[in-house]
Order: sequence, then C-alpha cells, then structure tokens
Amino acid sequence: MSFARVRALVVVGLLAVVALVFVVVALVRDTQGEAVAESCPAEWPRADVTLREPKDVKINVLNGTEQSGRARGVADDFSNRKFQVQKVAETKKKTDDVAVLRYGPKGVGSAHLLRAYFLNNAVVEYDAERDDDVVDVVLGESFQQLATTTEVNQSLGDLGSPVAPPGSCPMPVEN
Repeated sequence: MSFARVRALVVVGLLAVVALVFVVVALVRDTQGEAVAESCPAEWPRADVTLREPKDVKINVLNGTEQSGRARGVADDFSNRKFQVQKVAETKKKTDDVAVLRYGPKGVGSAHLLRAYFLNNAVVEYDAERDDDVVDVVLGESFQQLATTTEVNQSLGDLGSPVAPPGSCPMPVEN
C-alpha cells in the first residue's frame, strides 16, 4: 500500500472519530425537551404525544350515520387491526364528515394514529378536561372504509409526529 493511501485512510478515520464525538456530545447536552416542559404554565394539561401502536390504543366506535349497525362492522375492522375496542354504540348527534375523533390530553398520540386510518380526513375534537386515554371514533356519512396498511404508513409520513394541541404542553419523554 502506498504512503498516500495510508495517509488518506488515517485522515478519513480521524474525521469519522471526530464526527462520532460531536454526535455523542450533542445528544448528551440536548435540553430541547426540558426547555419546553419548563416554559409550560402549570395549569395547562400535559399531552401524551407518544405515537402509539394499535395494540395500545383504546377506542369507542360510535355510529353518527343514519345507517343502523355501521359501528359494529368498523369496530370489528379495528379489532382485527389489534385496536382495543371498548364500546360500540349509536350516537344521536349525526355528522356528514368522514369521522370525528374526540379525545383528551392522554389520547393525543392515539388520535394521531387514528387520523391516518381516515387518511387525515377525520375532524379532531380535543377536550382538555377529558381524563381518560380513550378516543371516541364517531363515524360520519362520508365514511367509506378504513385505510390499508400501506395507506396508513403513507399518511403517517405526511402527518409527521404528534403535536400537543393548543393550550396543552407535551408530556416529557422518558428515556
């Protein structure tokens, strides 16, 4: 091996080590999450912005259409996709939308995932006073079917990460 080649390998190796050191230092000194939590008013609710797996999401499926029994079929679809269906019922308040997602601070990450199953066409209704982690899924007249796995993944890519709703603060992420 020539001297020039050895010298080039040594330089590249040193650059890689220096880059690794900078990355480790940046990760260790990162205080971004702490700054958000510290600047948040004490009376604001803490929103759980962790994107959940379907098996960890609790939902109530409510029929907001004129078609009787529609919630049962969709609840079965959600169950087959590993969601925890808590309740299936009819609701008196009808909607023309695709769906309405109602949730509180503990359901922010779950509602974010559910939006992808409606291709981001669901209306979201955040209630800061709600104490549970269950998301109410109210089916509307415009609902056709749940998105496929591929469509959900694409929709999640478009939606990005869950964000704390206005008037709430993101819950500090535990390492």
